[in-house]
Amino acid sequence: METIVLGYWNEKKEKIKQKYASITDQDLNFYEGKEKEMMEALEYKLGVSKLELAKIIEAL
Repeated sequence: METIVLGYWNEKKEKIKQKYASITDQDLNFYEGKEKEMMEALEYKLGVSKLELAKIIEAL
């Protein structure tokens, strides 16, 4: 999953915000070493599994 976030995160996070109104800028802030926590928070907010979240991000 690291490559998903580290790749083009600035572009992807804008698309996530557009697609999911409940996601905030704070939810999408990437802090090095805190990727797992960010992804877990997104999974919870969107109500999806880790695999489903990975698919959503990859599809953007």
